[in-house]
Amino acid sequence: MLRLGLLLLILPAVILMGVFFYEQMQISDCVADGGHWDYLQAFCDQQAHPFVPLMARKPLLVNGGMLLSCLGLLITIFGLYRRRM
Repeated sequence: MLRLGLLLLILPAVILMGVFFYEQMQISDCVADGGHWDYLQAFCDQQAHPFVPLMARKPLLVNGGMLLSCLGLLITIFGLYRRRM
Protein backbone atom coordinates (compact mmCIF):
# COMPACT_ATOMS: atom_id res chain seq x y z
CA MET A 1 0.00 0.00 0.00
CA LEU A 2 2.90 2.31 0.73
CA ARG A 3 4.31 1.89 -2.79
CA LEU A 4 0.96 2.68 -4.37
CA GLY A 5 0.63 5.79 -2.23
CA LEU A 6 4.10 7.02 -3.14
CA LEU A 7 3.45 6.31 -6.82
CA LEU A 8 0.21 8.30 -6.73
CA LEU A 9 1.92 11.06 -4.79
CA ILE A 10 4.85 11.55 -7.16
CA LEU A 11 3.80 10.40 -10.65
CA PRO A 12 1.01 12.96 -11.34
CA ALA A 13 3.31 15.85 -10.39
CA VAL A 14 6.07 14.54 -12.66
CA ILE A 15 3.63 14.15 -15.57
CA LEU A 16 2.22 17.64 -14.99
CA MET A 17 5.71 19.15 -14.92
CA GLY A 18 6.61 17.25 -18.09
CA VAL A 19 3.58 18.63 -19.95
CA PHE A 20 4.28 22.14 -18.68
CA PHE A 21 7.97 22.17 -19.57
CA TYR A 22 7.40 20.58 -23.00
CA GLU A 23 4.96 23.38 -23.80
CA GLN A 24 7.37 25.97 -22.41
CA MET A 25 10.09 24.69 -24.75
CA GLN A 26 7.72 25.11 -27.70
CA ILE A 27 6.81 28.63 -26.59
CA SER A 28 10.45 29.56 -26.11
CA ASP A 29 11.36 28.32 -29.60
CA CYS A 30 8.44 30.23 -31.09
CA VAL A 31 9.37 33.50 -29.39
CA ALA A 32 13.05 33.04 -30.29
CA ASP A 33 12.03 32.76 -33.95
CA GLY A 34 10.09 36.05 -33.69
CA GLY A 35 6.60 34.55 -33.51
CA HIS A 36 3.72 34.70 -31.07
CA TRP A 37 2.33 31.64 -29.32
CA ASP A 38 -1.40 30.93 -29.55
CA TYR A 39 -2.09 29.19 -26.24
CA LEU A 40 -5.55 27.92 -27.18
CA GLN A 41 -4.48 26.36 -30.51
CA ALA A 42 -0.91 25.45 -29.39
CA PHE A 43 0.42 27.02 -32.57
CA CYS A 44 3.06 29.61 -33.43
CA ASP A 45 2.11 32.44 -35.79
CA GLN A 46 2.69 36.15 -36.33
CA GLN A 47 -0.40 37.54 -34.58
CA ALA A 48 -0.34 38.52 -30.92
CA HIS A 49 -2.49 36.33 -28.66
CA PRO A 50 -3.52 36.72 -25.01
CA PHE A 51 -1.93 34.51 -22.35
CA VAL A 52 -4.17 31.65 -21.20
CA PRO A 53 -2.79 29.68 -18.22
CA LEU A 54 -2.41 25.92 -18.32
CA MET A 55 -5.05 25.58 -15.58
CA ALA A 56 -7.65 27.25 -17.83
CA ARG A 57 -6.69 25.22 -20.90
CA LYS A 58 -6.35 21.77 -19.31
CA PRO A 59 -8.32 21.80 -16.05
CA LEU A 60 -8.85 18.02 -15.99
CA LEU A 61 -5.10 17.38 -16.22
CA VAL A 62 -4.21 19.89 -13.50
CA ASN A 63 -7.07 19.19 -11.10
CA GLY A 64 -6.99 15.44 -11.68
CA GLY A 65 -3.26 15.32 -11.12
CA MET A 66 -3.52 17.26 -7.89
CA LEU A 67 -6.40 15.09 -6.65
CA LEU A 68 -4.38 11.94 -7.39
CA SER A 69 -1.42 13.42 -5.53
CA CYS A 70 -3.62 14.19 -2.51
CA LEU A 71 -5.02 10.66 -2.62
CA GLY A 72 -1.47 9.33 -2.81
CA LEU A 73 -0.52 11.40 0.23
CA LEU A 74 -3.44 9.99 2.22
CA ILE A 75 -2.63 6.42 1.17
CA THR A 76 1.04 6.95 2.06
CA ILE A 77 0.15 8.34 5.51
CA PHE A 78 -2.24 5.45 6.10
CA GLY A 79 0.41 2.96 4.94
CA LEU A 80 3.02 4.44 7.27
CA TYR A 81 0.58 4.51 10.19
CA ARG A 82 -0.60 0.97 9.59
CA ARG A 83 2.96 -0.37 9.46
CA ARG A 84 3.62 0.83 13.05
CA MET A 85 0.65 -1.04 14.48
